[in-house]
Amino acid sequence: MKCYSKKSVFFRSSTSEKDTFCYLCIKSMIQRYLKINLPESQSAFLWGARKTGKSTYLRTQFPESIYYDFLLSEVFLELSTHPERFRQQILAQLDKAKAHPVIIDEVQKIPAILNEVHWLIENHGLGFILCGSSARKLRRGHANLLGGRAWRYLMLPLVYAELDKPDLLTILNRGLLPAHYLSEQYRKSLMAYTIDYLQEEVFAEGLTRNLPAFSRFFETLGFCNGEMINYSKIASDTGVSSKTIKEYFQILVDTLLGYYVLPFNKRTGRDIISRTPKFYLFDTGIAGILSGRELREEKGEAFGKALEHYIFMELKAWLSYHDSLSSIQYWRSKSGLEVDFVLQNGNLAIEVKSSSNVRSKALRSIKTFRELYAPQKCIVITNERSPRISDGLELLPWRDFLERLWNNDSLALL
Repeated sequence: MKCYSKKSVFFRSSTSEKDTFCYLCIKSMIQRYLKINLPESQSAFLWGARKTGKSTYLRTQFPESIYYDFLLSEVFLELSTHPERFRQQILAQLDKAKAHPVIIDEVQKIPAILNEVHWLIENHGLGFILCGSSARKLRRGHANLLGGRAWRYLMLPLVYAELDKPDLLTILNRGLLPAHYLSEQYRKSLMAYTIDYLQEEVFAEGLTRNLPAFSRFFETLGFCNGEMINYSKIASDTGVSSKTIKEYFQILVDTLLGYYVLPFNKRTGRDIISRTPKFYLFDTGIAGILSGRELREEKGEAFGKALEHYIFMELKAWLSYHDSLSSIQYWRSKSGLEVDFVLQNGNLAIEVKSSSNVRSKALRSIKTFRELYAPQKCIVITNERSPRISDGLELLPWRDFLERLWNNDSLALL
């Protein structure tokens, strides 16, 4: 539930009684890194999973805009039945619509509205910000996606640059959806989000018809997060075909609830894994709830996997917010050597080591990658206290790495 005023933006989390309080002036607490700067008459799509903060951001950044929220029953019922009324209502307040972009929240709920938006863009030069959690339903219904007339923006969970003195275990356990990160009752909120949204909402949108199978699939996600996808094994555990499992993963990708990471194969050899993708959920807290983990100390296998996941999300956000065309890949040999993240077509290799005392033998994989592909830069992200150089490799504490990344120094990922 959200409540707004003209001077302040309030954010209310949900679920438990203790958790139904307002965070006053969230804008002063968390300034989002994303910037939407639109020329006059330019339109944009803003996509992002639920509760990443899209609505709060738009209310804050565009307080004078005409705002339609299709989550409101009366608005949804009227415009889904009579989409032409949207055009009529906008024309009735044309001067205001020309002064500020018109915002439509949850646009995927009424695909037909995009024909009216298209007409208003073409005939009156209006600008729109069309906000939603997925374009999948629009594409499946052959909706009008405006033929390139709208720029694309993505709102992701909170990032390091938006946080004040971030604590690593807090990030890994709570995740970085704003309401969960700020809440002391985060586990209840995460459980409600996982059950009520990640399963039932996907089902309600008509993206899958077999809710029991999709629920069983969800139970496996926490354990395959950050791993190479074994479709056959998951299919066996879930009781559906491998083809259906691939469709389920694609639903998560299309609804921005997860991401594929493809293998790097610039110079493919017989000893290199070249086909099987990895999969990461979009939030560390969601992954923790699905796997049943609660980290209490900065060590162990579960901590290492969670730290790797967190670094992936920071890289993903940096690339998105800087309009970079670089993709994130991974490298793995059949003998088990692996580099977590490869970017810039192999020119940047990043390995994540959760140890507070990384030994030379733990660097074998990235050394091998360096020998094979001669990248311009190799970085090992650690949980050590201070940066250092070992065997010609730069070892950076996770905090130092993220400081450099978001401050756009020589580490910038082009």
